Amino acid sequence: MDLTLTKPSELVKLLCERLRQERLSRQMTQADVAARAGIAANTVSNLEAGRSVTFENMVRVAMVLGRAKELEGLFQPKLDSLDDIRRYEISTTRRRIRRKSNDA
Repeated sequence: MDLTLTKPSELVKLLCERLRQERLSRQMTQADVAARAGIAANTVSNLEAGRSVTFENMVRVAMVLGRAKELEGLFQPKLDSLDDIRRYEISTTRRRIRRKSNDA
């Protein structure tokens, strides 16, 4: 499925539906997931419906459903070569910008 042209709200809805399908395939109730995730059953219901979705709650439910590995891959740098690794390491180092002196 090509998600490049999907609106953010459509992507959220798709992910929420997938979480619901995963929960059902594991034969868990919303209350089961909620108890294990440390959130209210109403929150799981809202999450699956795409309402009031917070990233933290999405992560909590994904972890309960055994899908944390997929989340770990988010925003990982794409490093295909040694040069890519070097550039990435250099770019992640914080540097202070030197201010011009007014003494001149």
